[in-house]
Amino acid sequence: MDADVKDRIVVESERAGQSGRAGVIEEVLAQDPPRFRVRWDDGRMSIFAPSAGVARIERRKRERVKA
Repeated sequence: MDADVKDRIVVESERAGQSGRAGVIEEVLAQDPPRFRVRWDDGRMSIFAPSAGVARIERRKRERVKA
């Protein structure tokens, strides 16, 4: 799972009736296996190691520099 700082991570719930959660990656601790420091949308922060297939990365929009 390739991710960068400021990308969003969305975690799907593994249980029916329970909502997933999303947040912004504040720090990439390791790429393989992936470990991220995430600030979740509810304001909490945690270290997260996603298991196979439960999370997706939404790339942040890169700012274009005018020449």
